[in-house]
Amino acid sequence: MDLAVKSVNKHAIAGAFGRAASKYDTVAKLQQQTGEYLMTLAQAEDIGMRVLDAGCGTGFFSARWKQQGKQVIALDLASGMLNHAQEQQVADYYLQGDIEHLGLAGNSVDICFSNLAVQWCNDLSCALQELYRVTCPGGLIVFSTLVQGSLHELETAWERVDDYRHTNQFLPLKAITQACQPYRHNVIQRQYRQHYSQLLPLLNSLKGIGATHLHHGRQQGLMTRKRLNALDEAYPRNNGNYPLSYQIAFGVIHCDK
Repeated sequence: MDLAVKSVNKHAIAGAFGRAASKYDTVAKLQQQTGEYLMTLAQAEDIGMRVLDAGCGTGFFSARWKQQGKQVIALDLASGMLNHAQEQQVADYYLQGDIEHLGLAGNSVDICFSNLAVQWCNDLSCALQELYRVTCPGGLIVFSTLVQGSLHELETAWERVDDYRHTNQFLPLKAITQACQPYRHNVIQRQYRQHYSQLLPLLNSLKGIGATHLHHGRQQGLMTRKRLNALDEAYPRNNGNYPLSYQIAFGVIHCDK
């Protein structure tokens, strides 16, 4: 099976992120860090006025682009996220849609910006083809996505508790690079690590950003006090804290069509 293709429950994803919308920005520290770096990559090129924020979430970065005088289309799969973004008036246009099936004309934007969204797609190659299709010649696509090895501390701890998979599976860097191969591109990998003083805030941070176990359905079994204690006991510590690591790939694609 092509590693770039997987089965994703998009209805569940849209629901989970929609429910997280109101509190998302208070817990989405990783998204804000990766988005800032992604913006620096995009701003290294002085390209055009029309920006598509693909997987805009609450519109945190749509607002940043608009502040810079860009004309912004905010797109998200989750109606709850898009409604929140629209209430904040972060963009010029709002579109509920799927990155793999964009409801936009070809060559209609100058920059496609997608921060930690394409990992929820079934097929990364298809998502990049769509972003490339709607981007003008001479335009730019910048995206960030989670890579295999993310959340490994949590995955290791759960393996000691039961036989169920509790974390999403993300593509290896090689598969992400292969999906970029048809285009002039650059892929950068960076690691981000967060630390928590207790396990429950760590788990709540994942729930708060909507990133619960969604690729293959919900996790098995209720989170009882007994299971939480077992997970706590199994979780690796770093100076008494609970670390959580993310491997992130940043892709830059030039539209030379």
